[in-house]
Amino acid sequence: MKQFWVPLLLAGQIAAADAPVVRDVTATKSQAGWRFDVTIAHADTGWDHYADGWRVEDASGAVLGLRVLGHPHVAEQPFTRSLSGVVLPNGTTSVFIRSRCNTDGWSQQVFEVITKSHGL
Repeated sequence: MKQFWVPLLLAGQIAAADAPVVRDVTATKSQAGWRFDVTIAHADTGWDHYADGWRVEDASGAVLGLRVLGHPHVAEQPFTRSLSGVVLPNGTTSVFIRSRCNTDGWSQQVFEVITKSHGL
């Protein structure tokens, strides 16, 4: 699917910046559930506009885990943060990581993580 970015100007300003982009994910299974190490890139400008979270979703969009990012990462791009103890339902073959920023909300794009090869 091709994507097109069309600037929307409102009173001489760009109405929305690019959504946070999930660049990489490492998923590790343990006895306590799954750990997800997620690398995100976003043009954080400070407290007024920054990537403020990401979540793990199943194929239907149900949220399995949420990682809140409590501050901007202006000088650290891209950055990686982890979430542990995520329980995946039996038979799950993949999950999806969706990012969020504090001004534009949840991204429409998701990053698929294949979990079948990890023995589920």
